[in-house]
Amino acid sequence: MQRAHQQLTRRWWRTRRSQFDLYVSPPVLQEAAGGDFLRARKRLTVLKEIPVLDATFDAMRLAEALAGAGVVPRQAVVDATHIAIATVHGMEYLLTWNCAHIANAAMRTRIEAICRDQGYEPVVLCTPEELMED
Repeated sequence: MQRAHQQLTRRWWRTRRSQFDLYVSPPVLQEAAGGDFLRARKRLTVLKEIPVLDATFDAMRLAEALAGAGVVPRQAVVDATHIAIATVHGMEYLLTWNCAHIANAAMRTRIEAICRDQGYEPVVLCTPEELMED
Protein backbone atom coordinates (compact mmCIF):
# COMPACT_ATOMS: atom_id res chain seq x y z
CA MET A 1 0.00 0.00 0.00
CA GLN A 2 2.79 2.43 0.91
CA ARG A 3 4.55 1.81 -2.37
CA ALA A 4 1.31 2.45 -4.30
CA HIS A 5 0.84 5.72 -2.39
CA GLN A 6 4.40 6.75 -3.24
CA GLN A 7 3.84 6.01 -6.93
CA LEU A 8 0.56 7.94 -6.95
CA THR A 9 2.24 10.86 -5.19
CA ARG A 10 5.06 10.95 -7.73
CA ARG A 11 2.51 10.85 -10.55
CA TRP A 12 0.53 13.67 -8.92
CA TRP A 13 3.69 15.79 -8.69
CA ARG A 14 4.50 15.12 -12.35
CA THR A 15 1.02 15.65 -13.78
CA ARG A 16 -1.02 17.85 -11.41
CA ARG A 17 1.36 19.87 -9.23
CA SER A 18 1.57 22.77 -11.69
CA GLN A 19 -2.20 23.29 -11.46
CA PHE A 20 -2.04 24.31 -7.80
CA ASP A 21 -0.32 26.94 -5.68
CA LEU A 22 1.56 24.83 -3.15
CA TYR A 23 2.38 25.69 0.45
CA VAL A 24 3.88 23.76 3.33
CA SER A 25 3.79 24.26 7.07
CA PRO A 26 6.60 23.99 9.64
CA PRO A 27 5.36 20.55 10.78
CA VAL A 28 5.61 19.31 7.18
CA LEU A 29 9.23 20.44 7.04
CA GLN A 30 9.96 18.76 10.38
CA GLU A 31 8.42 15.50 9.18
CA ALA A 32 10.27 15.70 5.85
CA ALA A 33 13.57 16.13 7.70
CA GLY A 34 13.11 12.88 9.62
CA GLY A 35 14.23 9.38 8.75
CA ASP A 36 17.01 8.37 6.39
CA PHE A 37 19.40 11.28 5.86
CA LEU A 38 19.68 10.99 2.06
CA ARG A 39 15.93 10.62 1.55
CA ALA A 40 15.25 13.48 3.97
CA ARG A 41 17.65 15.70 2.07
CA LYS A 42 15.91 14.81 -1.20
CA ARG A 43 12.48 15.63 0.31
CA LEU A 44 13.71 18.93 1.71
CA THR A 45 15.26 19.88 -1.64
CA VAL A 46 11.87 19.42 -3.32
CA LEU A 47 10.15 21.46 -0.60
CA LYS A 48 12.74 24.26 -0.55
CA GLU A 49 11.02 26.31 -3.25
CA ILE A 50 7.56 26.04 -1.68
CA PRO A 51 6.40 28.93 0.56
CA VAL A 52 5.98 28.12 4.25
CA LEU A 53 2.77 29.06 6.08
CA ASP A 54 3.28 30.48 9.56
CA ALA A 55 2.14 28.59 12.62
CA THR A 56 0.26 31.63 13.91
CA PHE A 57 -1.35 32.07 17.31
CA ASP A 58 -4.77 31.61 15.68
CA ALA A 59 -3.64 28.37 14.04
CA MET A 60 -2.32 27.03 17.34
CA ARG A 61 -5.59 28.00 19.02
CA LEU A 62 -7.56 26.10 16.36
CA ALA A 63 -5.23 23.08 16.71
CA GLU A 64 -5.90 23.11 20.45
CA ALA A 65 -9.66 23.29 19.81
CA LEU A 66 -9.44 20.27 17.49
CA ALA A 67 -7.40 18.26 19.98
CA GLY A 68 -9.32 19.54 23.01
CA ALA A 69 -12.64 18.44 21.54
CA GLY A 70 -11.22 14.99 20.90
CA VAL A 71 -11.74 15.38 17.16
CA VAL A 72 -8.04 14.67 16.67
CA PRO A 73 -6.44 12.59 19.44
CA ARG A 74 -4.10 14.44 21.83
CA GLN A 75 -1.21 12.16 20.84
CA ALA A 76 -1.74 13.31 17.24
CA VAL A 77 -1.63 17.05 17.98
CA VAL A 78 0.74 17.56 15.03
CA ASP A 79 -2.10 16.34 12.78
CA ALA A 80 -4.40 18.93 14.32
CA THR A 81 -1.67 21.50 13.67
CA HIS A 82 -1.50 20.57 9.96
CA ILE A 83 -5.26 21.02 9.67
CA ALA A 84 -5.29 24.26 11.66
CA ILE A 85 -2.47 25.97 9.77
CA ALA A 86 -4.03 25.15 6.40
CA THR A 87 -7.47 26.25 7.59
CA VAL A 88 -6.40 29.53 9.19
CA HIS A 89 -4.42 30.47 6.07
CA GLY A 90 -7.46 29.81 3.88
CA MET A 91 -6.02 26.92 1.91
CA GLU A 92 -8.45 25.15 -0.40
CA TYR A 93 -6.96 21.66 0.05
CA LEU A 94 -4.78 19.84 2.55
CA LEU A 95 -3.19 17.00 0.62
CA THR A 96 -2.10 14.03 2.74
CA TRP A 97 -1.87 10.26 2.98
CA ASN A 98 -2.63 10.46 6.71
CA CYS A 99 -6.01 8.75 6.63
CA ALA A 100 -5.97 7.99 10.34
CA HIS A 101 -6.46 11.55 11.61
CA ILE A 102 -6.63 13.92 8.64
CA ALA A 103 -8.13 12.57 5.38
CA ASN A 104 -10.63 10.46 7.28
CA ALA A 105 -14.25 10.52 6.16
CA ALA A 106 -15.49 9.46 9.60
CA MET A 107 -13.77 12.42 11.27
CA ARG A 108 -14.24 15.00 8.51
CA THR A 109 -17.66 16.27 9.63
CA ARG A 110 -16.46 16.83 13.20
CA ILE A 111 -13.27 18.55 12.02
CA GLU A 112 -15.30 20.84 9.76
CA ALA A 113 -17.75 21.65 12.59
CA ILE A 114 -14.93 22.68 14.97
CA CYS A 115 -13.34 24.84 12.26
CA ARG A 116 -16.66 26.58 11.59
CA ASP A 117 -17.35 26.99 15.33
CA GLN A 118 -13.99 28.78 15.54
CA GLY A 119 -14.93 31.08 12.64
CA TYR A 120 -13.07 29.40 9.77
CA GLU A 121 -14.10 27.76 6.54
CA PRO A 122 -12.51 24.31 6.72
CA VAL A 123 -9.92 23.11 4.26
CA VAL A 124 -10.78 20.12 2.04
CA LEU A 125 -8.92 17.15 3.51
CA CYS A 126 -7.92 14.72 0.74
CA THR A 127 -5.32 12.37 -0.69
CA PRO A 128 -3.32 12.92 -3.90
CA GLU A 129 -5.45 10.20 -5.50
CA GLU A 130 -8.57 12.32 -4.96
CA LEU A 131 -7.00 15.19 -6.93
CA MET A 132 -5.82 13.15 -9.91
CA GLU A 133 -8.85 13.79 -12.19
CA ASP A 134 -8.48 10.45 -13.96
